[in-house]
Amino acid sequence: MVYGLQYFEKQREMIVDYLVMEGYLTDQYVIEALKRVPREEFVPENLRKYAYLDQPLPIGYGQTISAIHMVAIMTNELKPRPGDKVLEIGTGSGYQAAVLVEIVAKMNPERRGYVVTIERIPELAEFARRNLEKTGYIDYVKIIVGDGTLGYQPDAPYDKIIVTAGAPDVPEPLIQQLKTGGRMVIPVGNRFIQKLLIIDKTENGLSKKWGIECMFVPLIGKYGWRDGE
Repeated sequence: MVYGLQYFEKQREMIVDYLVMEGYLTDQYVIEALKRVPREEFVPENLRKYAYLDQPLPIGYGQTISAIHMVAIMTNELKPRPGDKVLEIGTGSGYQAAVLVEIVAKMNPERRGYVVTIERIPELAEFARRNLEKTGYIDYVKIIVGDGTLGYQPDAPYDKIIVTAGAPDVPEPLIQQLKTGGRMVIPVGNRFIQKLLIIDKTENGLSKKWGIECMFVPLIGKYGWRDGE
């Protein structure tokens, strides 16, 4: 069977409609972004036909592209908006960054934000770069190879921060780099099971809310887990 553009477009429409129906998706910006980003371009070539199965898929080096419902939930909780400057920890294949770019940079030409994304594995950073180039998102993304738990001070503060790996606690540099009035979404727990933590930074401190249980690869770095731990 040949999997062409129309096949993938239909699959994308169906999965997004399902996520809306199931209540995973309520934010119209996120709904539109997920309908526009071709997930099949962000998975290894041999897995393209599985791009719209709602499950994580391997992308090499022990890492995965998150299940579509998890991308939907996290982005829905993050509430990115046109013009936002977003920091993403854990670039992976570049798919989450592309979804963010659709919202912060492409939906309102007069308010063009951008995404800074950090990946600790150089080969994955290059994989993401190629994927973002071929899909036309790279002009709005800055890819950094390094320790994501340190954030990226040169572009701080950020309107939104999203972490796509499980942390033992919230890295202090990310709190410092979050703008007052900004929001962070991060999975916090042990190396195998976490809960989403939604943090709003206000003038009076941090407001925290727990979300759903989830399972992410561990966040490796100075303020995360140690590699091999």
